[in-house]
Amino acid sequence: VQLQASGGGLVHTGGSLRLSCAASGRTFSSYLTGWFRQAPGKERRFVAAIRGGDTDYADSVKGRFIISRDNAKNTVYLEMNNLKPEDTAVYSCAATRTIWGWRRTPGKYDYWGQGTLVTVSS
Repeated sequence: VQLQASGGGLVHTGGSLRLSCAASGRTFSSYLTGWFRQAPGKERRFVAAIRGGDTDYADSVKGRFIISRDNAKNTVYLEMNNLKPEDTAVYSCAATRTIWGWRRTPGKYDYWGQGTLVTVSS
């Protein structure tokens, strides 16, 4: 599975962006797919995950971000609303067939897309 992340950019506080994670090489509708982010000088952190009808969010983004997937397009989305400067980071998508219980653990993901930079100005 090859993953391609896109949609990052520069927005002002309170703005919105939608990230896309397009998969190729294999249908990945059954995969657990997650978004992670890494701010400068910080470790990679879990943002959101989806598998089937199940979703999960980090507390810091709950109520502002929405993860969804379009199986016909083999794509997972991360809609980000009410963005804050602390959301500034490189966002990466990843996929795995591991169990749902590992959804927040980056090391359990097998496939990674390149990152896309999100910058939120104050």
